[in-house]
Amino acid sequence: MDVSFLGGPQPQLGVGVVAPFDFALDRELWRWVPDDVSLHLTRTPFVPVEVSLDLARMVSEHETLDAAVQALCAVSPQVISYACTSGSFVGGVAGERAMCAAMVQAGEVPSLTTSGALIEALREIGARRIAVVTPYTKSVTDSLEDYLGEAGITVTGRAYLGLTRHIWKVPYRDVVDMARAAVVGATDALFISCTNLPTYDVIPQLEAELRMPVLSANQVTMWAALRAIGVQAVGPYQALLDPVARRGPAAMTGSAGGPAEGVPGPTPEAAFAGPPAPPEGEPLDGLDPPPYPPEDTGGLPPV
Repeated sequence: MDVSFLGGPQPQLGVGVVAPFDFALDRELWRWVPDDVSLHLTRTPFVPVEVSLDLARMVSEHETLDAAVQALCAVSPQVISYACTSGSFVGGVAGERAMCAAMVQAGEVPSLTTSGALIEALREIGARRIAVVTPYTKSVTDSLEDYLGEAGITVTGRAYLGLTRHIWKVPYRDVVDMARAAVVGATDALFISCTNLPTYDVIPQLEAELRMPVLSANQVTMWAALRAIGVQAVGPYQALLDPVARRGPAAMTGSAGGPAEGVPGPTPEAAFAGPPAPPEGEPLDGLDPPPYPPEDTGGLPPV
């Protein structure tokens, strides 16, 4: 069969992504990307260190970024994104800006980071008081709060899992439990940190239940990278991506006051609940059990 009339593949825009060596959610990043954009991913070199402030510093060293950016430039991306939240907030606001400058110098390509994209996204939706959910330890979560404070963002509540490995295996049900525990008081939005924490399918559910915009690390990374090249990220009913969603149920109130009077809150859908819970006392497959029982959020680490 003669297929010469097809003329070859359509032109593609390219987004380069520098991810930590243990990043496991390539497919999740692709879900925000339209068909005429290709992602080009590279990873930082392996180091035998668990998720911690030390690891965040190691995977964000300028020498590491320089090598990764030069490798990506071989395929001529239009923008390069550093997809790691902790690696881009561990040095504070000044450290994040220095990372962007180092990447631009290495590749002469517009560059951004997850933490910088977060601040940009919060400004886009007009949020200055946010709740924070992380899979990190207390020290890493504290560092995120410090970074946000430097940027003029107040953390109104938070919840974290205390994990140092296998973060990509956390089920959606644990993310939902943490979100409910973290959103207290007057809150403009919720941020779910860590590019290795699955969030794509849970964002619409949480926006409907909490009635506020919900941002996640991978979402803001892809949104900012695509916007930098004049492309709209895709995703079902997410306030950051869809101005209509900001005026709908997800943004019906600007605080954690729950559903409007007389309107029952939506029941979380089973599709987002993850696999059935294992028998009592049995750890999740490949994942350390969370530091609190699912039915008792009062045992969350202290805020």
